[in-house]
Amino acid sequence: MKIERHTKIVELISKYDIETQEELADKLNDSGFNVTQATVSRDIRELKLTKVATDGNRQKYVVLQSQEGWMSEKFIRVLQDGFINMTKASNILVIKTVSGMAMAVAAALDSMQFKEVLGCVAGDDTIFCATRNEEEILVLMDKLRKIIGK
Repeated sequence: MKIERHTKIVELISKYDIETQEELADKLNDSGFNVTQATVSRDIRELKLTKVATDGNRQKYVVLQSQEGWMSEKFIRVLQDGFINMTKASNILVIKTVSGMAMAVAAALDSMQFKEVLGCVAGDDTIFCATRNEEEILVLMDKLRKIIGK
């Protein structure tokens, strides 16, 4: 539900000039999401939204930067070159890599500082990437798919 809500928030702030958390909560509630102001506040922090000035004295929420924008091209290239596939196993993401690339891919994942990743253990061609729960694995898998392009 959180992933869908975050997607809807980005869609709403792209479509409308939303100035307050209350406005955003109203739009989300109108869209079928039952949220409180506290939930919206956490979502804004997690999505790293910021306010920018618009015409006159108004402001609106925007995404500060794309989530991949701060990542080094080097780490992205290592992920793309070494990645074969990934499988969810409870709160562990099992990533298969090209033989001999697991350590490099795990180091790239650690360097990207995904908040979902608690830590990685790498062998020769397999990485175990621990998260807090299954929801975080789905978020992480989505982020990795976007980076890798698969």
